[in-house]
Amino acid sequence: MRRAEEDADKIRSFHDFRYAAKSWTVERRVIARIEATRQGSDTRFVVTNLTGTPRWLYEVLYCGRGQAENLIKAHKLHLASDRTSCSKATANQFRLLVHTAAYWLLHTLKGLAAKTSFWRDAQFDTVRLAFVKIAARVTELVTRIKVSLPSSYPYKQSLARFADRAQALPP
Repeated sequence: MRRAEEDADKIRSFHDFRYAAKSWTVERRVIARIEATRQGSDTRFVVTNLTGTPRWLYEVLYCGRGQAENLIKAHKLHLASDRTSCSKATANQFRLLVHTAAYWLLHTLKGLAAKTSFWRDAQFDTVRLAFVKIAARVTELVTRIKVSLPSSYPYKQSLARFADRAQALPP
């Protein structure tokens, strides 16, 4: 085994080897990620011709690609960005632009959450329903904008933390 790391309840190891299935004409490189927890073991395999350490190929390249696919799926599923049913191409383009702006807003909101926060891993529709689709009274004052939330709004603390973190961001 190349490298093992121990968490409190988990042991993870990465290894690579050559393998050829019966239907393959040549041997190929296989990356194996082996993980053992108290609940049992979990092994994943990735066939590749790329160079690099097994850990890097699995965690950065393979998992990164999966994360990118999940973000595309969220764009389509939670923001309905695949609805391009207008008869004019420019209208569909504009619709996709608006959906992408909404995606950017929700992605930024999730990024403002603390790393250990529930909101960091929440689905886009959960974030949208909790922070975007809320009833509030907006009052424009001379030096600021005041947003008054209902007294029964359950996410006041989280929204205040998001606002504080957003205010601290560079322009």
